[in-house]
Amino acid sequence: MLRTFRIGGIHPPENKLSAGKKITALAAPKQVIIPLSQHIGAPAQAVVKKGDLVKVGTLLAKAGGFVSANIHSSVSGKVNKIDNALDASGYKRPAVFIDVEGDDWEESIDRSETLVKECTLSSKEIIDKIAAAGIVGMGGATFPTQVKLLPPPGNKADILIINAVECEPYLTADHSLMMEKGEEILVGVSILMKAANVNKAVIGIENNKPDAIAHMTKLAASYQGIEVMPLKVKYPQGGEKQLIDAVTSRQVKSGALPISVGAIVQNVGTVFAVYQAVQKNKPLFERVVTVTGKAVANPSNFLVRIGTPINVLIEAAGGIPENTGKIIGGGPMMGKALISPEVPVGKGSSGVLLLTKEESVRKPMHDCIRCAKCVNVCPMGLNPAFLMRSTVYKNWEMAEADHIQDCIECGSCSFTCPANRPLLDQIRVGKSKVMGIIRSRKS
Repeated sequence: MLRTFRIGGIHPPENKLSAGKKITALAAPKQVIIPLSQHIGAPAQAVVKKGDLVKVGTLLAKAGGFVSANIHSSVSGKVNKIDNALDASGYKRPAVFIDVEGDDWEESIDRSETLVKECTLSSKEIIDKIAAAGIVGMGGATFPTQVKLLPPPGNKADILIINAVECEPYLTADHSLMMEKGEEILVGVSILMKAANVNKAVIGIENNKPDAIAHMTKLAASYQGIEVMPLKVKYPQGGEKQLIDAVTSRQVKSGALPISVGAIVQNVGTVFAVYQAVQKNKPLFERVVTVTGKAVANPSNFLVRIGTPINVLIEAAGGIPENTGKIIGGGPMMGKALISPEVPVGKGSSGVLLLTKEESVRKPMHDCIRCAKCVNVCPMGLNPAFLMRSTVYKNWEMAEADHIQDCIECGSCSFTCPANRPLLDQIRVGKSKVMGIIRSRKS
């Protein structure tokens, strides 16, 4: 019997329209806009200025604190300006604008396709290389990878879990990466095992990707301590706490980190970036992005330079359909509507979803009927109806007492609500407010 997590969960339509599509590398645009805040934590501090010449892989900004990440140029050319630009959050934030000239790479980067298996570096040297390359969680959370590999004193990991679940409907970036770069991913897993000082790694893949399970299982046979675990299809299995429960049957307590149960979780895209950084000296400046939607002419998986405007990707997939109602950064469950198609691709951009006008219109909201469907599907065991009520009435004490800060914003509650209540929208507002109150109280 296939394993899965125990609390809640739903089965939204998968709509993996771009599954089986080969990864296509897109050429660099005429100008890239590279945000200085593409990660959780402090924004990076620019080390270039207007007029500077840069190459592909040149350091543009240094990490602005312990929880932060370096930013590198994805193109060669001249820095046009450092100015505020719209990002996927809808806010204007500092970014480096680079006018593209040629495609000259830093000479330290190994551009060959040769697989490099052997890694003689120590744990500390691996972590330093990961930090220098600016690698973050590429499943969407964008938490700096080196921080995860440096657990607090008194905590020790005994298992590395690779998140290859890709439970978000429509998205196939991770799936395509496993099919085309499986060997590199497994070398990356072994490097991360060495960095974290663990002897066991499990790659969790949902059972709707039988080709990836077969391919990765065959390759993993020659790597010691690495197991591929097929999982039952259930959303949101890609959530860190849900995946740990599915793989190990350990449950992370409220407010605790995965390391508290001896686990470190890394996304499969992050693992590939680790391989490139450690074995090829390649910083994180490009990633695979799915562009998809029921009306999109050619749903695709593109290898894209960071900072490329999203409309360039959409044009490569056949352009914006006439009946497009919304452009979503990410998938339909956890993604957010973009206010402009000129928003640049960031390190956490896993997909671009174009919804039709019919799909993007909200149904009229009705009164809560206390059916408890939202409670049954919540993977964190929360009461979304009560959390929405606390937010509407600005009862922040009750919201905190009901653990609003534990919400992983998966959208299962809104998906299942028969009254079409905007549960997740309101909970996001309340969670942000309560987290701010908690931070100010601690400081």
